[in-house]
This record gives sequence, structure tokens and C-alpha cells, in this order.
Amino acid sequence: MAAAWPSGSSAPEAATARLLGVLWFVSVTTGPWGAVATSAGGEELPKCEDLKVGQYICKDPKINDATQEPVNCTNYTAHVSCFPAPNITCKDSSGNETHFTGNEVGFFKPISCRNVNGYSYKVAVALSLFLGWLGADRFYLGYPALGLLKFCTVGFCGIGSLIDFILISMQIVGPSDGSSYIIDYYGTRLTRLSITNETYRKTQLYP
Repeated sequence: MAAAWPSGSSAPEAATARLLGVLWFVSVTTGPWGAVATSAGGEELPKCEDLKVGQYICKDPKINDATQEPVNCTNYTAHVSCFPAPNITCKDSSGNETHFTGNEVGFFKPISCRNVNGYSYKVAVALSLFLGWLGADRFYLGYPALGLLKFCTVGFCGIGSLIDFILISMQIVGPSDGSSYIIDYYGTRLTRLSITNETYRKTQLYP
């Protein structure tokens, strides 16, 4: 004869209640508030430096007045501090999961900078414009042979002076040591684009 459960309660309902309680406890302890926090999709939290654009903001670099390049520029690279947006949780450089309020530094982002060695773009252009026929611009940039040749030929009868003025103004001719001109960091700078075998070429689609 089958045993009857007491009225007002049943074993299946009690087991279901216990199961729901266990699931709730697990979801809380393994959620964003627990020790093993995961993202909403069940994946591990990303590193702070892997955050998407709009999830963090970086401070402007501190500029050296003498070089007009970011302070601590080494090997053409400088670093700026970045702050994750409020309510963003990510892993910092130490691997610790941190919940940010918008005031804490999450990571340092590398930015490119240039190598300068004291050659001013403004001075080079001025010398080329007013004293280019004497070769002063070439002497200043470290090309004494060309400077002497321009001096002896009066700037190649003016044609060489005009060509040098265009080349220097367009920043095609630079210092002989391979360094860059000192130009205002937020001023007019030309960036050369080069194409190599590793350059991705996207097919142009026309309507």
C-alpha cells in the first residue's frame, strides 16, 4: 500500500524549493558580487586595456615645451592614463577584477611620439624663405655640402632655393640625422602613409 504524504505539503514541492534556493545562492556567489565574477554573457571579464571605445576615456598627454612631444617619450612610444567609465568592471594590469567609478586609472594606453633633436620647423622654413639662396637652410639641417653648393651658385640661380623651400615646407626634407622637426604638438603636422606587402587593400565597390 502506497504511503500518503501529509496534507498541506508534498515532497516534490519541498525538493523544488530547496533546488531553487541552491540555484539562487550559486547565482549570487558567482555573479558580479561574488569572488568569481563573470560578465552578463557568462564569459570572463575582459582586461581593462581591451575595453571598447566609449567604455573608457584617456587623458591628454603632458607635452614637453622644449620638444613639443609627450613627456617620457621612449622608442617612439609614450603612455597616457585611461579611466574606465563608471560601473565598468574589468581586470586591471595585475589581473584583479575591479569595479570602477570613473575616477580610477584602469590602464595606460601607448601612443606614438616622434624623435626630435633640436631642429625647429619654423626656423628651417624661415631660413629657406629668406636665406635659401645662401644655402643657410641646408647648413642648418646638417647638409654642409649642399649648403656650400647653393652658396656658390646663389641657390642654383634661384631654382634650387625655390625647390628646397617647397620640400622643406612639405616636410619632405628633414634633418640629416633622421630626426623629426620640432612642431607644435597640436599644430600642422604631415603624416606620410606608406603601402607595403602587409597593407590590407579593400576592394572598391561602386554603385
